[in-house]
Amino acid sequence: MGRRATVIVLDGVGVGDAPDAARFGDEGANTLAHTARAVGGLRLPNLASLGLGNVLELEGVPPTEEPRASWGLMTERSAAKATLAGHWEMMGLVLEEPLPTYPEGFPEEIISRFERETGRRVIGNRPASGTQIIEELGPEQERTGAWIVYTSADSVFQVAAHTGVIPLQELYAACEKAHRMLIGEGRIMVERVIARPYHGEPGSYERENENRHDYGIEPFGETYLDRVEASGREVVAVGKIYDIFDGRGITRHLPGKPDDMAKVDAVLKALGDLEKGFVFANLVDFDAKYGHRRDPEGMAENLERFDRRLPEILETLGEEDLLIVTADHGNDPTFRGTDHTRERVPLLLADASGKARPLGVRRGFSDVGATVAAWLGADRGGLPGESLLG
Repeated sequence: MGRRATVIVLDGVGVGDAPDAARFGDEGANTLAHTARAVGGLRLPNLASLGLGNVLELEGVPPTEEPRASWGLMTERSAAKATLAGHWEMMGLVLEEPLPTYPEGFPEEIISRFERETGRRVIGNRPASGTQIIEELGPEQERTGAWIVYTSADSVFQVAAHTGVIPLQELYAACEKAHRMLIGEGRIMVERVIARPYHGEPGSYERENENRHDYGIEPFGETYLDRVEASGREVVAVGKIYDIFDGRGITRHLPGKPDDMAKVDAVLKALGDLEKGFVFANLVDFDAKYGHRRDPEGMAENLERFDRRLPEILETLGEEDLLIVTADHGNDPTFRGTDHTRERVPLLLADASGKARPLGVRRGFSDVGATVAAWLGADRGGLPGESLLG
């Protein structure tokens, strides 16, 4: 069996102290520390054994004198606090300029064209929490059949549809048209178009996260995923990784629906039959279900669920295996608003040797991709990032 690398991204699980947080209006945010404080301490013995308590002061998770993993922090270089920007930077693409956002909603010409091309009118068209705007406008959508369109602090065009009113395939077709309008005609007006199906009755609507679909921009340059694939190794994407990279540099996709524990199952499945290559996984529930919904108890419970599954992953590590656990941005469930928060992210790197050292504060997320490429023997030339292998 050849060498394997696994990167697991705990979506939105930041650790505060980003030096430019004030520029994003996020000074003081700290997803992990504030979640721990809100619930009276976290119970994460397995992450603690890797060294999570060495990364930051964390209630319930003490530092350890002999961590199993090397530990540190990463500071994002990209001018964003978004999932796509964070993952792209990990794989060697840095967004130097922020993508357009729409704090006043989308221009009338965009909305009018979307209405013409889809045959339905639009309601909403403002920044909003997805769950809140669905509860507010869901009854009107049920009466009129209009699209619910909204955005956030990120560069996204989100379309919500009650699947009892608008069939799922019609929602997907509409989002494909929006993607062509906003991304596919020579200009990038948003980072992603997102289909947000939901069902239920007024007062108890439920989003169908398993049927969510993202239509993103294609990576503008070569990534470490491309380099690993070009080296003849398999690249397995778990969760939304496939959508984030528009399928580029990926040889196999495991959706891992409907929740993060199913994604852990998918990681284990991939490792069960992968002889050499890269498993890249995103656990989105931390962000989508708990961060955006400002639910620290749910965030804590999901962290503890992941911690209980972590030994299963660690037990798969052979002499030729590398594991990195990190995050892509913050989403402090105790912070004001409902958007992502600009934070540093944790960095834990483990292999079968059990040797560990402090990694310090890394400037940029691309050290992740550089490390994966170095471990797997893929070309690293020309892309940012330094290997963490020492």
